[in-house]
Amino acid sequence: MRPLWLCWALWALALAGPAAALTEEQILGSLLQQLHLSEVPVLDKADRAQLVTPAHVRAQYVALLQRSHGAHSRGKRFSQHFREVAGRFLVSEASTYLLVFGMEQRLAPHSELVQAVLRLFQEPAAKAALRKHERLSPRSARARVTVEWLHVRDDGANRTSLIDSRLVSIHDSGWKAFDVTEAINFWQQLSRPQQPLLLQVSVQREHLGPLASSAHKLVRFTSQGAGGTGPAEPQLELHTLDLRDYGAQGNCDTEAPPVLEGTRCCRQEMYIDLQGMKWAENWVLEPPGFLAYECVGSCRQPPEPQTLRWPFLGPRQCIASETTSLPMIVSIKEGGRARPQVVSLPNMRVQKCSCAWDGAPVPRKLKP
Repeated sequence: MRPLWLCWALWALALAGPAAALTEEQILGSLLQQLHLSEVPVLDKADRAQLVTPAHVRAQYVALLQRSHGAHSRGKRFSQHFREVAGRFLVSEASTYLLVFGMEQRLAPHSELVQAVLRLFQEPAAKAALRKHERLSPRSARARVTVEWLHVRDDGANRTSLIDSRLVSIHDSGWKAFDVTEAINFWQQLSRPQQPLLLQVSVQREHLGPLASSAHKLVRFTSQGAGGTGPAEPQLELHTLDLRDYGAQGNCDTEAPPVLEGTRCCRQEMYIDLQGMKWAENWVLEPPGFLAYECVGSCRQPPEPQTLRWPFLGPRQCIASETTSLPMIVSIKEGGRARPQVVSLPNMRVQKCSCAWDGAPVPRKLKP
């Protein structure tokens, strides 16, 4: 099993950098990829002059055009306020715990989550029990603690998603922290603010062998502090940013001068003239051009460095967080004759700009 930090790092490597202006090379490359071509087809004016676009092709193009205005592709937007939510043990068995957290109104509508941390109190193991495992090496005297998000579906079926996993020594005690940001992300995708957050924590053996067969049973989490002197209910820490201060401002002011240094992140109009591109001549029939937009400006940086939690993150930058596709009608030559074909190029139009840390991981989508 990969360590969680490695998974986050691998996801981060796949992300693009800040949203740069769309280039002619990117449009051409996307078009060739969608048509499975290695080079631009050779077409002349005579081919285009004789070409008539059938009604069904035009209807398909218009349908894709309308759909592109409603179907957005979302990237990760980050939301530094801190809030702590007390939870409780709903079910506690030998090596499995079910935690419940009431989440209603815990996340403000104008904020987005940066990180969620689950804290559980590991109670000290009895000395007599530890003496039975004193022959274990420090490496073997550990158990694996796994945190999963529990989704109770409408049909009553349960589904779990792995959120975090780490090794804990049987000799340890005190508070243990787990990153459950992805669990909050899944919960938010349900769009049910009154539904509580359910987390399932399990303690499992990590090593084989008769000596280590029962060592994991010494790792127990409790709702009482050391010696039962104080409460130690499971805690959920929510770290967020107020987007009114740290987010983008929407569209740029078209009547203001060009974006200056220090201007807050915004979406600026940018028109792409396809008719002015030599390779598109006689090949791209529709549209003659399109409004692509671009993300410009800068983002305010939080006072607390996020590198303490995610060491591979860069500064917050202005990026495209929502994009739409661009439908096109192109001319395809088959059997010596040209015919029109509809194709859709993904992520060509910027719908929304947001501020996010460079290298931030893209969250998983909740499966149906």
